[in-house]
Amino acid sequence: MATSAVVPQARFSAQARLRALQADIMDLILERELEAGDPLPTENELSLALGVGRNTLRESLKVLQALGVLEIRHGFGMFVAPSNFDALADGLIFRGRLSLRHQGLEAMQLVDIRQALESGLIGSSIDVMTTEQLGRIDAAVSRMEQLAGHGENFTEADAQFHSLLFEPLVNDLLSSLMDVFWKVYRKIHIEIGVESGDLVATAAMHRKIYNAVAQKDKPLASELLNRHFDGIRHRIAEVVAL
Repeated sequence: MATSAVVPQARFSAQARLRALQADIMDLILERELEAGDPLPTENELSLALGVGRNTLRESLKVLQALGVLEIRHGFGMFVAPSNFDALADGLIFRGRLSLRHQGLEAMQLVDIRQALESGLIGSSIDVMTTEQLGRIDAAVSRMEQLAGHGENFTEADAQFHSLLFEPLVNDLLSSLMDVFWKVYRKIHIEIGVESGDLVATAAMHRKIYNAVAQKDKPLASELLNRHFDGIRHRIAEVVAL
C-alpha cells in the first residue's frame, strides 16, 4: 500500500516541475520582449539560462509547441508562435464529444458559454454596426435560406453570419474565441446528428435575429440568440438519455 501511494506523488511532483519550467520559458519570452515570429535562444542557451538539462527542457518545449506558444522548425530553430487557438479548440472538442458518452455536462457548458457570449455582446455590436455590415449579414441569411430551400446544409453561411454579427466590435480575441466555439459547436452538432427538416427552421431563426438587429431591438436580438441555442441543448439531452 505504501509503495502504490509513493509512485503517484512522485509523478505529480515531476509534472509540477515541468509546468514550472514551462512557465519559466514563457516568462523568459516576455522578459526579453520577444514577439510572434521572433527566434528563441538555442536549447543550449535556454538550458544554461534556466538551469535545467536538455532532456527536461525538450519535454517542456514539446508541450509549449502543442499549446501553440512556440514553433519548432527543424533545421531553423524555435520561434514564438503567432496567435493560434487550435490546441484550445481541439481540447474543447474532445471534452465535449467525450461528455456525450455520459451526462453531456461539458457539451452543455460549451453551448452555454457560446450562448452567453453572443447574447451578452449583441447589444454592444448593434450600437456600432454600419449599414454596410448589416448588408453582409443580410446576404449571409439569404444564402442560408436559399440552401435550406434545396435541403442543403449551410455551415459556411451560418459561421459567417455569427462572425459578422460581432465584426463591428473589432475585437480580435473575441473573433478567435468565437471561431473556437464555432468549431466545437459544429463537431458536437455533427456528433449528435441533425434533422434535415431543421434547416428551414434554423434559417428562419437567423432571419428573425437579423431583423431584430436591423431594427436595433437589442433586447429582442439577445432573446432570439438565447433561444437559438435551445435546439442543440434539447438534442444533447435526448442523445445522452438514450
